[in-house]
Amino acid sequence: MVMFLFLVVALVVVVGAVTLAVLGGGESGALPEAPPEQFADPLPHDRPVGRADVDALRLPVALRGYRMAEVDDALGRLGAELAERDQRIADLESALSGARAQARLEGPGFDRHPGEDHQ
Repeated sequence: MVMFLFLVVALVVVVGAVTLAVLGGGESGALPEAPPEQFADPLPHDRPVGRADVDALRLPVALRGYRMAEVDDALGRLGAELAERDQRIADLESALSGARAQARLEGPGFDRHPGEDHQ
């Protein structure tokens, strides 16, 4: 019976000490609320996204994984930039093939690259 009372008193003391520490029993007052982890978009807005930007991308973790909206935003941005690059590459390849076709029409030797053997 004495041991039981000792354990009850010890439990009350521990619970009281923890309660005082959490609720501000010290000089600093109550514990401040932790700010929620917000996604600060580290992808550059003034230039195209590069490989190093994607490697450095770290999305904040939520209670049950990643925040879907932030992941969707980052993936949407990357997808849009990749589509823009693909279109630019297609435009440049089209312009190059047009320039080569024009060079063939203008005469022999105009389409050769430096260093190629002339036959």
